[in-house]
Amino acid sequence: MNKNDLVKAMAAKAGLTNVDARKALDAFVNVTEETLKKGEHISLVGFGTFGVTKRNARTGINPQTKAKIKIPAKKVVKFKPGSGLAL
Repeated sequence: MNKNDLVKAMAAKAGLTNVDARKALDAFVNVTEETLKKGEHISLVGFGTFGVTKRNARTGINPQTKAKIKIPAKKVVKFKPGSGLAL
């Protein structure tokens, strides 16, 4: 499912226009991004939790040349599904 498909599905479920559903989705994505950049987490009960963790620097191997390379430390987004998110 891509963004357009998601917008259409949200609009159908919520009885919104596609324009309003797109605005809602864009707002959610923007607020989520801003919150995670601050280092905070977002918990949606029954769905899951978005958070930021630090990945330490490490040594990797270039698969083409087999040379060792240094991979720098960075922050990454993690998602932990909630118990209500059953597949």
